[in-house]
Amino acid sequence: MTDRKSTLGLIFLTIFISMVGFGIVIPILPVYAKNEPFKLSPNELGLLVGIFSLVQFVSGPLIGKLSDRIGRRPVLLVSIIGTAIGYFITGAAGAAWMLFLGRIIDGASGGNIATAQACIADVTPPAERSKAMGFIGAAFGLGFICGPVLGGVLSHYFGPSAPFHFAGGLAVLNAVFVWLRLPETLTEEKRLHPAEPGPLSEVFAEGRGQFIGLLLVATLLSTTGFASIHLLFALFCQHHLGYTLPQINYAFAYVGFVAVLVQGGLLRRLLKRDGAEKPVAIAGAALLALSLWLMPLTSGNTSFLIVAAVLALGNGLLVPTLSGMASRHVHGRAQGRVLGLSQSAGSLGRYLGPMFAALPLPATFASLPDPLPADLVGVVNQGYTIAFHTAAFIMIGALACIVAMHTREIESPGESAAGQIA
Repeated sequence: MTDRKSTLGLIFLTIFISMVGFGIVIPILPVYAKNEPFKLSPNELGLLVGIFSLVQFVSGPLIGKLSDRIGRRPVLLVSIIGTAIGYFITGAAGAAWMLFLGRIIDGASGGNIATAQACIADVTPPAERSKAMGFIGAAFGLGFICGPVLGGVLSHYFGPSAPFHFAGGLAVLNAVFVWLRLPETLTEEKRLHPAEPGPLSEVFAEGRGQFIGLLLVATLLSTTGFASIHLLFALFCQHHLGYTLPQINYAFAYVGFVAVLVQGGLLRRLLKRDGAEKPVAIAGAALLALSLWLMPLTSGNTSFLIVAAVLALGNGLLVPTLSGMASRHVHGRAQGRVLGLSQSAGSLGRYLGPMFAALPLPATFASLPDPLPADLVGVVNQGYTIAFHTAAFIMIGALACIVAMHTREIESPGESAAGQIA
C-alpha cells in the first residue's frame, strides 16, 4: 500500500513543476506576440492566449474518461510530454502560425491539471477533498512565484524566446519524474472497464443534476471573468504602470505569493467547519468581482498591489473550493469525468475571457509605441476599463450561480476507503 501523504506530496511536486513552466510562459506570451516578428492585433492576441483552452475544451472530457479507463499515470505522462512539445515550438517560432501551432499542441494534450486533481480525489476521502484541492492550489501559487521570476530573469539575460525553451525542458524533466516516481492512484475496483460505456450522464445521476449544472456554469463564468487577466494583466502593467518585462513577471510572482498564503493556510482553516464550502466560494467570487472592477482604477504601485492581492485572495478561495465541490458529489468511478467536465468549463472560460478582453482594445494596438504618447494614454486606458469591468460583471453572474446551489452530501460505497491506494 502507498501512503496517502506521500502520494499527495508527489502530486504536489508534479503540479508545482507544471505550474513553474506555466508561470514562466503566461506573463510573457502577450508581450512576446505583440512585438516583432509577430505584431499580433488585439483580437489575434486574444485568440492566441485562448486557443490553448479552446482545444482543451474539446479534449478535456475525452482525457477525463480515458483516465477513468486506463488510469491516471499514463494520461498524465502523455499530457506533460505534449506540453513540452508545445513550449519548444512556441519558443522556436518565427511566424505567427508557429505560435498558434505550439499552443494548439499544448492544449490538445493538456489534461495534466484535471488528471492530477483526479489523482487527489482517488486518494482522499470526500470530506477532505476541498482542503486537498487547496493544498494543490498552493502548488499553483508556488509555481506562480518561481515561474514568473525565472521568466523575468531569462527574458532579461537571454532574450524573449528563452523562457519557452526553459519551460519545455522543465516539462521533459517532469515527465521523467512522473514515469519514475508517481504511482497509479486509480484502483481496479474504481476503474471504468472497456466493456462499460461510461456515459457523461452518470455524473448528473442520483439527484446531482441541478447542483452539478450550476457548478459547471459557475466554473465557466468565473473562469471567463478571471481569464481576462491572462491577456490584460501584462499589457495593463506595461501601458498603465510603465512596467518592463521583468517587472511584469515579478508582479505575477507577487500574485502567486499571495495565492500560496491563501491556499496553503487560510483556505484550510476556513474549510474545517462542515458546510463551509459554499460560503467560501461565495466570498471568493465576490472578492474577484470587486478586484476586477477596481483594477483599472488603480493609479500607482500601492493601489495596484492592494487590488492584485484581493484578486489573488478571491481566486485562491474560489477555484479549489469549486473543484472540491465537484469531486465530492460524484462517486470514485466518475472522478475523471466530472473533473474533465469541470476542466472543459474552465477551458471554455479561459478561451472566452481573453477574447472578450481584447474587444475594447484599440485595433492598432500592435503598432502603438512604448511608452504610449500622452494623446493615446486615455484611449488605451478606456479600453482596459471596459474590459476589466465586463469581467467583473461576468464574475457577478458566477456569484449568483453559487448562491443558487443547494449542496447535499452524496457518497458511494467505498469512498471512505479513499485514503489508501493499491
